[in-house]
Amino acid sequence: MIIRLAPAHAVIPFLCSAVAVGLAPAHAAAQAGAAEDELPRVVVLATGGTIASTYDEEIGALRAALTGDEIVEAVEGLSEIAEVSVEQIANVNSRDMTPEIWMRLSRRANALLERPEIRGVVVTHGTDTLEETAYFLDLTVTSDKPVVVVGAQRAPTMWDTDGPRNMLDAVRVAVSDEAVGMGTMVVMNGQINAAREVTKTNTLAVETFQTLDFGLLGVADLDAVRFYRAPTRRQTITIPAGAELADDVVIVAQYAGADARGLELQFEAGELDGVVVAGLGLAHVSSPTLEVLRRVRAAGIPVVVSSRVTTGRIVPLYANNIDLLDIGAVQADNLSPWKARVLLMAAMTHTNALDELRDYFQR
Repeated sequence: MIIRLAPAHAVIPFLCSAVAVGLAPAHAAAQAGAAEDELPRVVVLATGGTIASTYDEEIGALRAALTGDEIVEAVEGLSEIAEVSVEQIANVNSRDMTPEIWMRLSRRANALLERPEIRGVVVTHGTDTLEETAYFLDLTVTSDKPVVVVGAQRAPTMWDTDGPRNMLDAVRVAVSDEAVGMGTMVVMNGQINAAREVTKTNTLAVETFQTLDFGLLGVADLDAVRFYRAPTRRQTITIPAGAELADDVVIVAQYAGADARGLELQFEAGELDGVVVAGLGLAHVSSPTLEVLRRVRAAGIPVVVSSRVTTGRIVPLYANNIDLLDIGAVQADNLSPWKARVLLMAAMTHTNALDELRDYFQR
């Protein structure tokens, strides 16, 4: 069965009007202030994703097609909150997000936030890899000004699209005084989450991004943006001028019967810059995997062990953990495997030394 979705031009104005009505008090205040002061300036860096997708009749599916300008123009009431300009960095579904695009985003965000008139940056992004991009920006953007990453679970051509409200909330957070010093945040469904901690928890639901262990930083409610805690385990890694991220940093999954044969083939082919293990429980690995990792570490290649379990820290409780420490593996604290990979890639622009890498993961 093929579901025919309503055209974007028929859907977005209706929903955005509802958003604008719901935020009338905040808009009225913004208009009153604008009479005395200029509106704050925000730059949107667009990368594609569901928030930019339309229904393609030929393929019978969604694809990233809208530009950042089209996304912004569809959000009624946005011009009452901030002066928004748009730069198109990419237009891809986030399954095709790359470290090269991360670097372009980070460098551009850093350059923009050095300008005193820019209050904050908003990045539009697909939700599949959004948390990885957000964490990379949290690590590598050096300004205290806010960076907000936003997406949508419902495309603009769906009747219940969440993109316009999410976009409006993202800009509201970006201009909030309380957002200064909070690093990169993910804003969706009226909720503000820290980039280091947030993860996608549901394939379709609009409340998919959650911080399972520690909860929200705050909320973007109908009348105000409010923060209730701060992220305390943030760090900044300045990427050296001219540096690029390592190409071949892989994630190796553990499961019953895992033998790491694929990792061994990559290692023997010389196509390995670093390894992150999505381990079992407290970051345990199978005996065959441990033997391959011994050879990888003996060659000086960094190895970080994380867990496929969604919450909790890694502590050296079992003999397997001690074996991994003995060969020089780095424990990922409570970072997911994909975020451990992001941190390893950023850290490796400075060092491959074991003690220094361990320090990065314990900060």
